[in-house]
Amino acid sequence: MSAEERTEFARRQRGDIPASVGEAIAAFKTKMATDKPAWATRKSSQEVLEVINPVLPDTIGGSADLTGSNNTKTAGLRPFTKTDGSGRYIYYGIREHAMAAAMNGMALHGGVIPYGGTFLVFTDYCRGAIRLSALMGLRVIYVMTHDSIGLGEDGPTHQPVEHLAALRAIPNLRVLRPADAIETAECWQLALESLHTPSVLALTRQNLPTVRGAGDENLCARGAYILAGDPSAGVRLIASGSEVQLALAARDLLARDGIAAAVVSMPSWELFASQDAMYQRTVLGDDGTIRVACEAAIGFGWERWLGSRGAFVGMKGFGASAKATDLYKHFGITAEAIAAEARRLAS
Repeated sequence: MSAEERTEFARRQRGDIPASVGEAIAAFKTKMATDKPAWATRKSSQEVLEVINPVLPDTIGGSADLTGSNNTKTAGLRPFTKTDGSGRYIYYGIREHAMAAAMNGMALHGGVIPYGGTFLVFTDYCRGAIRLSALMGLRVIYVMTHDSIGLGEDGPTHQPVEHLAALRAIPNLRVLRPADAIETAECWQLALESLHTPSVLALTRQNLPTVRGAGDENLCARGAYILAGDPSAGVRLIASGSEVQLALAARDLLARDGIAAAVVSMPSWELFASQDAMYQRTVLGDDGTIRVACEAAIGFGWERWLGSRGAFVGMKGFGASAKATDLYKHFGITAEAIAAEARRLAS
């Protein structure tokens, strides 16, 4: 083994991420800020992996029989088979728990960074292994797509409503729900750099507009940040993932009424909870600030962030089978509903 090979082996065993990964992600963010694609975040995730996997040989991807839906395979990854152990992609079959358990084993062995995909609703099947990832402090990355009623016609059996809350209840698990391609890139960077905490990337089936600029800082690393508006505004509209675009539209509606609001993107409760009190107050305002949160899921746990003048716009039960746009209107998860709650609290 050459000196260069020994150095690379030692890096991979330590779990260090080479600088080339951060450089690739920064270039991707700049391109997205220029191109402003309207991609589903599952598509954004695949595009991020297309720039990560070539410069990070540590990654081993896979999916529990949903490769084409999870978008976890990139062009340069060959399948891992019984005759070719050099492949970096595993077709696990319909074995969600086995996939998660195998990824735990790989992470415990060291030298590789496993990631695997299924639908977010199927975290029920791999919950025991996800809990063990968190308990053992392993860098395992769960790519969970179709993250809300926005998946549409598959209906309530496949539409997760309680799953974000259930995952957020697991200690030492980082749940990351990005709003666009730029936030998706930042969340992937956080997951890769999280040496002793597993991550769940909750990603959409439906297309989303680009709502972010690039910038040098990883804003998702703070868990939540003011995406639009003046921090001195008396109203906060807080959302994650696909609902951030609704909060931005609600801000425009309130502006027509002379009500100033700031929009907060909150991709990670866990990271935001780790910030100091001053930063949290800057983002959420003081306890008297009007806060309206929106997420296409049940509101369990959101009271933690709403303060004394807060409201939640989201799901109250299971979903239904219809187009995503029709479902959001049917369940009242709209910009108009967010603005109406803010007006009610302000009156």
